[in-house]
Amino acid sequence: MKKTSVSILYDDEKLNAIKLYMSQRDLDFKEELEKSVDSLYAKYVPANVREFIDMKTVLTKPSKHKKPQEENTEVVT
Repeated sequence: MKKTSVSILYDDEKLNAIKLYMSQRDLDFKEELEKSVDSLYAKYVPANVREFIDMKTVLTKPSKHKKPQEENTEVVT
């Protein structure tokens, strides 16, 4: 699925404090923010719409075709 960027304005001192205390707990700010946005998605987007988006995503993923293994064509005499 194509990713897009989201930006917001937030108090610099508060943001630095969040990152400082999260780093003390070995937490990643970006990962936690993504979890929060996923939570908003699950809360506000109806289930049938989420299912449709999931189905659409599966259909648009490029399939990885494996090359068929070459058969041994040696002729033994």
